[in-house]
Amino acid sequence: MTFEEARVLRRKPRYTNPSMPITLTLPDAEATARLAGLLAPRARAGDAILLDGPLGAGKSAFARALLRSLAGDPALEVPSPSFTLVQSYDLPGGLEAHHFDLYRLDGPADLRELGWEEARRGLVLVEWPDRLGPLAPEAALRLRLAYGDSEDSRIATLDGWPGRLHGLAG
Repeated sequence: MTFEEARVLRRKPRYTNPSMPITLTLPDAEATARLAGLLAPRARAGDAILLDGPLGAGKSAFARALLRSLAGDPALEVPSPSFTLVQSYDLPGGLEAHHFDLYRLDGPADLRELGWEEARRGLVLVEWPDRLGPLAPEAALRLRLAYGDSEDSRIATLDGWPGRLHGLAG
């Protein structure tokens, strides 16, 4: 191996994520809501939160808790966007939030009709983010919810938002 080959092998990849994923055990739905409450003040206009996980894992419950926290209204009506595909909210401080459920979409071609580009100026929460394809924002927070050891528990894995998740794991 030449010196140049060895130098190239030691070089770090250009597009690495400087943050390490955080994995949390959420014992119940209340813990999921508390996590949403901790993330809410870290969210800002232009952010995307991509919610991944199987049916019934708590993606909509997490989004509902996050939106209620951002609104400062624990009674805010937050219907699931399963049938409308997107629900929009005007929140305090001029923040707009858009909750997308892309389960019924085949891919990113249908997003234009849903106002995806305009929604990206605000905060977007996306269930079934695999349907975004190449439109998935690179700087998004990815939250994967999986079933835990008990019926009510979940395992949450967060990846993204470098420097903004400090303190969540401990």
